[in-house]
Amino acid sequence: MHEESRDISGSGKFVREENDQAIRTLFEGVHPAQVADELSLLNEQDIWYAMRVLGVDNATRVFQYFDEDLQVRLASGEHRRMMAKMLEEMDHDDRADLVSELDEDVKDRLLPLVAHAEREDIRRLASYGEGTTGAIMSSDYASVRPGMTVEQTIQTLRLEAPDRETIYYVYVIDGVRHLVGFVELKDLIRARPNQKVEDVMKRDVIHVTVGTDQEETARMIGKYDVIALPVVDAHHELVGIVTYDDAIDVIKQEQTEDFEKFMAIGGEHEAGTYLKTNAFRHFHKRVYWIVGLAAVELVSGLVIHSYEDALTTLVLLALYMPMITDTGGNTGSQSATVVIRALALGEIRPNFVGLVKVFRKEIIVAGLMAIVLMFLSFGKVLFLSYKAVLPGEFTLSGIGSVIALALGIQVLSATMIGALLPMIAARCKLDPAVVASPALTTLVDITGLLIYFGTARMLLGV
Repeated sequence: MHEESRDISGSGKFVREENDQAIRTLFEGVHPAQVADELSLLNEQDIWYAMRVLGVDNATRVFQYFDEDLQVRLASGEHRRMMAKMLEEMDHDDRADLVSELDEDVKDRLLPLVAHAEREDIRRLASYGEGTTGAIMSSDYASVRPGMTVEQTIQTLRLEAPDRETIYYVYVIDGVRHLVGFVELKDLIRARPNQKVEDVMKRDVIHVTVGTDQEETARMIGKYDVIALPVVDAHHELVGIVTYDDAIDVIKQEQTEDFEKFMAIGGEHEAGTYLKTNAFRHFHKRVYWIVGLAAVELVSGLVIHSYEDALTTLVLLALYMPMITDTGGNTGSQSATVVIRALALGEIRPNFVGLVKVFRKEIIVAGLMAIVLMFLSFGKVLFLSYKAVLPGEFTLSGIGSVIALALGIQVLSATMIGALLPMIAARCKLDPAVVASPALTTLVDITGLLIYFGTARMLLGV
C-alpha cells in the first residue's frame, strides 16, 4: 500500500453493499493513516469486514493507526484468528502495548492463537514496568556478528529488511549477545565487500538499559540526534531498540502529564484522550485539588479580615489589591515554568549548587521586573485615582509610593517562591510540576496580601 493522500470518503457505502472490489480500489495507494481515519467512522463489524477485504498485511498497517481504545475494542471482539495474525505482523512494541491494555480473559483467548515466538516476545515486552525503556522498546532490530564480512552483512540485511523496524543501524553482538558495537548502513555501502564488520563498526555505543526512565531515553535520542538507541539488560545483552518515533510518543505523553500536573489535574495523563474521556472522569481528576485550594484560599479571607480597619480608613487600598495578587501569580508562574523546564531538560540539578544558580539568576530578573512595575504602578495610581478623596493626613503620591513598594516586594517574593519551590520539591523526590500548579498561585496570593497590608501599616500607619 503506497503512501499518498486523496479523498476516500464514502467507504461505508461500499462496505454495506459488500462491494469488495470497490473497497480495494478506493483504498489502493492511500496512506494507512488516512484509511484508518475513514474506517474509524464505521461500526466495529463494518471495520472488520473492510479489513478482511484488505488482507492481513494491509489491515495490520491500518490497524496500527487506530486510536488505542478502538484497537482494544476490535481486539476484544470475535475475530480472534485474524487479530492473532495481525499481532504477528505488528510492530513489536505496539503489539506489546496493545496486549497490556486487554482484559485477562481476552488475552487468554487471543494469545494461544499467536505463533509461539511472537507470543513469547509479546509477553516479555509486556512484562517491563510502565514508564521504563523496556516498556517502549522494540525487539525488532538488525544484528550481526563481528566476524562477518560486509558482503555477508548486506546480504543478511536484504533478507531481514522487510521484517525490521529500521536497518539504518546494524548492531554487532558477540556469541553471548553482548553489544560490542554498531555499524551504519551508509558505512556498509562504502566499505569493501571483503572487509570484516569489526573493522568498520563503531565500538563506542551510546545505549540505555531496560530500566532507564523512558523520558531520559527520549531525551538522549534528541541529544545525540540518532534514529534509534540500543537497549541492554543487566548483563549487557542486547534486548531491543527504541526508535525516534517511540521517543516522539514519549515526549507527547510527558508534555501532557506536565501540563496537566502544572494545572493540578490528577489521575492518569495520556496524550490525545481529552474528547474520549467522559465529563465525570474529567470532574474526578480536577475536583480534589480545586476544593482543597478553595479551602486554603480562606486564609486570604482571614488576612483581609484582619486588616479590615485599614481598608475602612483608606478604601483606596482595596482598589489595587487585585493588581498585587495577579502580578504575583504571573511572575511566580513564569519563574516556576522556566525552572521546571530546566530541571526536565537536565540543565540544572536539584542540589545546593543548582539552587544557588537559580537564585542568582532569578533575583536579577525579579529585581529588574520589580523596578519597571514599581514605576508603572506608581503612575497608574496617580493617573486613575487623582480625583480620590483622601483623609487629611494622606497624600496620593504617598499612597502610590507604598503601593509601588509593596508591588516590588511582591514581585521579588513571588519570583523566588516560584523558582525555589520546584527545586526544593525535586530535591525531596516530589514532582516539581505539582508544586507549580494553582497551589503556587494560592501561596503567592496569601503572601502578597500580607506584604501589601504589612507595608501599608508600617509606612502609612493604617
